[in-house]
Amino acid sequence: MQAVIVKQPGDASQLTIGTFEKPTPTDTELLVKVKCFALNRMDIMQREGAYPVATKGSPLLGVEISGTVEAIGKDVKDFKVGDAVFGLLPGGAYAQYAVIESALTMHKPDGLSFEEASAIPETWFTAYQALFFVAEMKKGQDVLIHAGASGVGIAAIQLAKEAGANRIFVTVGSDEKVKFCESIGATKGINYKTENWSDVILKETEGKGVDILVDFIARDYWKQNIEVMAVDGHWVILAYMSGSVIETFDMIPLLRKRIRIEGSNLRARSLEYKGKLRCAIYNNAVLKHFAKQDGELKVLIDKVYDWEDIQDAHKYLESNQSMGKIVVKVTPNQ
Repeated sequence: MQAVIVKQPGDASQLTIGTFEKPTPTDTELLVKVKCFALNRMDIMQREGAYPVATKGSPLLGVEISGTVEAIGKDVKDFKVGDAVFGLLPGGAYAQYAVIESALTMHKPDGLSFEEASAIPETWFTAYQALFFVAEMKKGQDVLIHAGASGVGIAAIQLAKEAGANRIFVTVGSDEKVKFCESIGATKGINYKTENWSDVILKETEGKGVDILVDFIARDYWKQNIEVMAVDGHWVILAYMSGSVIETFDMIPLLRKRIRIEGSNLRARSLEYKGKLRCAIYNNAVLKHFAKQDGELKVLIDKVYDWEDIQDAHKYLESNQSMGKIVVKVTPNQ
């Protein structure tokens, strides 16, 4: 089969379409003819050689797909050949065919395009688990989401709003992104390039701070994050875009505020854990909202590329211009 290959670790110019062995599904897996896959930051890191391949995953890039079922393992019960599906896999999405565990696969409703379906699994799984599985969000809490215009940020804003958050703050890198995030449910967007976001949040909350923080930045925001955390606040770290090492760290505010700091990596989670997330997302987002096209939750796509333009797609993701997901169509399979 054809697949996107990384010639050697490096920049986007190392991506090319080549040949790779077609996978065979195990007893609990499906073989999917891939229509679309979506891009994630981890793809860039893996392309650069800085993100480990999942233990049982394909060395190919990509963790979320949509397509049609080509074959099924002998223990698969809920799917059949020809079904339109989408889901999460530990790697191998950048290809004509991919294998995926049936427990992490979802039927695609008619109301969702293949492009939209491919944009759901990683981002919505990550946002949902950060807010509800890890941070245990409750109605009436104040939430801060860094990188608010990212795929996960967009999902988290909408999920927090639906769950009854009191106020939803987001940090972004442009006034255009401020308006965009506020248009989908953020209470207050803050352009970190022109405002001191921690001062804004403390003023807006009358010094109380936020109950939940979803953090992708880490090092450069560390001190300010602690400043804006409320007493008994829960801080969930999903990435470390500015660096992972904190050279000086005063424990006193952490103890005084009783802050809970918890890291989370979805890719390394067990199949059982991800299966529970799959059920939560399918029932509470896909069937409840996306399938009905009720507008309460929306899959927002910024750009769609043909896979011949995979280098351009990666460069666009790296440019930090996107507001929504970047989706790639596997052109030979359309």
